[in-house]
Amino acid sequence: MNQQEVARRNLYIMWFANFFVNSSMTMVLPFLSLYIQTFGDFTEKYVQHWSGLTFGVTFVSAFIFSPIWGKIGDRYGRKRILIFSGLGMALSIFLMGHVHSVWHLFILRFFMGFFSGFISMSQAFISTQTPRQIAGRVLGTLQTGTITGALLGPILGGVIADAIGYSTTFKWTSISILISALLVLFTKEYRIHDKQSTKTIHSSKELIKHIAQNPVLLTALLISALIQIAHFSIQPILSLYVTELHGKENIAFYSGIAFSVAGLGNLLMSRNWGQIADKHGYVKVLVILLFVAGIAYMPGAIVTNLWQLVIIRFILGIALGGIVPVQIAYLRQEAPISMQGEIIGYNTSLRFFGNMIGPLLGGFVSGYFGFSAVFITTSSLLILCGCVLLTIVVRHQDLVKHSV
Repeated sequence: MNQQEVARRNLYIMWFANFFVNSSMTMVLPFLSLYIQTFGDFTEKYVQHWSGLTFGVTFVSAFIFSPIWGKIGDRYGRKRILIFSGLGMALSIFLMGHVHSVWHLFILRFFMGFFSGFISMSQAFISTQTPRQIAGRVLGTLQTGTITGALLGPILGGVIADAIGYSTTFKWTSISILISALLVLFTKEYRIHDKQSTKTIHSSKELIKHIAQNPVLLTALLISALIQIAHFSIQPILSLYVTELHGKENIAFYSGIAFSVAGLGNLLMSRNWGQIADKHGYVKVLVILLFVAGIAYMPGAIVTNLWQLVIIRFILGIALGGIVPVQIAYLRQEAPISMQGEIIGYNTSLRFFGNMIGPLLGGFVSGYFGFSAVFITTSSLLILCGCVLLTIVVRHQDLVKHSV
């Protein structure tokens, strides 16, 4: 089996591994706030606030450890880290099915954050085996596995939760993640030699200096946090918003639809956005996606029924589908192969920071100003990201010419 065949085989395996991980992780999202309600007789405001805290706490530990795991993976191999991450997440989620208080759930989700770098590590794993000229397409293909999981996970989670209960759903979810860890055993790790790379970066200090001296790269990394703040602000209270629009009948199932439809838009366009960015430039396409996402999500503040919300989230998914693969492909060309894990780790850490702040913001904004205010905030942040990145690109045209 030659190197190209090994790379293709690795891509297929990691596609399925990412599918199982993300479908498992998103299975519990639609009913996390509903699960909290089963622990006691709480007020709606209490549930909203604790939904945000419990949802976001995972990303506190993930924020700290992502660059560390990335650096360890660069030095000792990413395959081992992927297996370790999968086993840790499986154990954490299995134990969540046995909790009886919001504090126990809170602590376990914090613990799970230590192992939550599977998706980003898989991106670095595949990135080091991918020529830079097709990075967008290949990483976009990998992203479809993650997206497909996000698409099916909430629906499956909603159906399973309605049928057998929340606690049992956590246990089945842990088995699915365990399968992902076992799949990684069948991959082969190697790194290509990128002759086109002109980067002379050999240490973490040099990499950080390189990032600081490139305003476009620095901005592309920093807005990762703002994008995630915007995207995740609605996640923990979406099921409550669906309840307000649709009622309580089969709420877990309909919440799953509202979650998953964004994944359908992602799935349809993720690989295509990667191909477009390979041809026309990663930063330019990223700017366009940010504006489209921000404008598309604004009407969510004034919807009057569930299906209007579903349509809006589908359009949002089309725009957001390209952001991750386009960003990772851009990072692929801005750092040497030997340090892909570390720079993607920095990007992931910033994304986890946004994941941490977003649910807190969404929980508190909805608690004090209502659900509509969350959509307005989300849209404003996405448009702000587009404006900031566009301004930097216009001022530093010389730094984006080579990204085409």
